[in-house]
Amino acid sequence: MLWYLHVCAVNGVVVTGYEDQAEGTMIEDADGSGHLTRVLLKPRVTVTPESDREKALHLHEDAGKLCFIARSVRFPVEHEPEIV
Repeated sequence: MLWYLHVCAVNGVVVTGYEDQAEGTMIEDADGSGHLTRVLLKPRVTVTPESDREKALHLHEDAGKLCFIARSVRFPVEHEPEIV
């Protein structure tokens, strides 16, 4: 979220609300250990009427490339954003 807010700010998109319903997929191994295989972020972002909604949508890609967490894990972090 923080990288997304940053890239929006430097690109002139004013975010007034941000909610995320993240989902994750985990595999449990026979010995009881496990690991995540996928995370899906489903942010619902509210922007001002003057903001470019299409740009706000595409900035999720930029934020994902900069995110420390997404760049550190061994599984894909995907996005299904909704801009309102």
